Parts: sequence; C-alpha cells; structure tokens
Amino acid sequence: MIYRFRVTFEDHDEIFREIDIRSNQTFEELHVCIQKSIGFDNAHNASFYISDDYWRKGTEITLKNETEQEKKLMAKSKLGAFIEDPHQKLLYLFDFNAGWHFYIELIKILDADPKSTYPRASKSAGIAPNQYKIVNIAPPVVEDEDEEEATEKKEKIFSSEESWEDEDAMEDDMIEVKDEDEPAEEGDEAEPEVAEDPEE
Repeated sequence: MIYRFRVTFEDHDEIFREIDIRSNQTFEELHVCIQKSIGFDNAHNASFYISDDYWRKGTEITLKNETEQEKKLMAKSKLGAFIEDPHQKLLYLFDFNAGWHFYIELIKILDADPKSTYPRASKSAGIAPNQYKIVNIAPPVVEDEDEEEATEKKEKIFSSEESWEDEDAMEDDMIEVKDEDEPAEEGDEAEPEVAEDPEE
C-alpha cells in the first residue's frame, strides 16, 4: 500500500511536493525524501507530529532525541502504525532554530507500482525558498587602493623627472669642462696678446 502525502510550506501554499511512500516504510525515510525534494541539506534535527484536522500537535516522532524525555524515533517508527485517518494530517518541523514548518496531508492511498522505487517525489510545484538567509556582504572599497596606486605613480613620475633634470645638468657641466680643456684646432690659433706700450 502506498501513501501519497502532499507537503506544503507553512508560508507558501503555492509551493508543494507530493511524496509517495510505502506504508511499511519509516518516518525517517519520509523525512529524507522531503529534504531531497525541496533541496535542503538535512543537517538539522526534525520532528513529525501526528495532528488532527485543526493541525494541533499530537504524538511527536523525532529524528534525534536531544532531550532527556523519552520520544519515538523516526528510524524505528513505521508510517502504517500511526496513520489511522484516510486524510491524516502531520506537522513537520525542521531546524528548530530557523523554524521551518510544513503541513503534510494524506491525499490518496494507492497500490504499489512494481516498477517504481519508494519513497519518491511524484509531483513538484514551485521553487522552494532558500534554506538559509542570504547575507549581503559589502565588497571591499577599491577607491582607496586606486588613490594609493595613483599617488605612487605620481611620486615615481616626479622622482624620474628630477633624475632627468640632474642628468641634464651633469651633461651641461661636462660640456663646459670639455670646451675649456679642448685644444684649439689648426688654423684657429689664437692671436698673441700684444702688450700695450706704457709710453703711449
């Protein structure tokens, strides 16, 4: 015998999954199938509650017992032992800190298909919301870095200009020294200085 459950997000009625599962399979198998069908990571504790038509919590069946109270475990609890109503309702809570709540309702009882593997998601509607809230982290400020780089470039340019000026000055000095020491070329002999006659 196959149970077909419709799983709906508490705040998103338009998003749901239909899960087909054998009556002799466990709540843990139903839990894992739900997690896969909505794309959650199954990294947190969860509990099913047998509920009435008003979604009031009844017997709790938990994935991991994290309290000292004696509770029923999903891995040891078969669905058929808890489903009494052909329209049985279940509350499914996942990640108690984040507070994900789901409404689960038995909508059909089917014969098993020998070609199918159970549990399986037989129908899917809507994209599940993100499991974790997305935190926007401001990107690092690049403007300061650009200003620093620009300042460094300016300093390099100024320092290089100064070095060019120094080199030019050195070349001028060298040229002047060279003109003083260089002998006169032939034909360009300097005329001897004529001493003035003191009597004149």
